[in-house]
This record gives sequence, C-alpha cells and structure tokens, in this order.
Amino acid sequence: MAKKKKKGALAKRAAELEAAVAGLFTGKPAKKAKKRRKAKKAKVVKAAKKVVRKAKRKVKRKAKRKAKKK
Repeated sequence: MAKKKKKGALAKRAAELEAAVAGLFTGKPAKKAKKRRKAKKAKVVKAAKKVVRKAKRKVKRKAKRKAKKK
C-alpha cells in the first residue's frame, strides 16, 4: 500500500476554499475539515517512567532500612 502524502497547510486551506466556492455554485455545503487530535503518547510514557522510577527508589529504601535493622 502506498503511503498517503501529507498536504501542506497552504495546500489544505486552498482545497477548503475551492470546495467552499464550488459549494456556492452547486448549492451543496462544503464538508467540515477534520480536527487533528494531538498525540498524547509521549506524555503518558514520560509519566509512566516517572512512576516506575519512584517505585524503584521506594523498594531500594525499604531494603536499606531492613538491612540496617538486622
């Protein structure tokens, strides 16, 4: 399958305007442009790593305290 080539912002806007003008003459309203969702993956991964790091520290501290008590 061939990858779909991304359109530049200017090309997208030109296509939207073209569709709107065509809609004026044909009487059909132009399709609404899809809103792009912002990727959240990076933030989620960063937060997960932070939690793991904190958990590791807690385990280390508990181990040290247990070793001291003996």
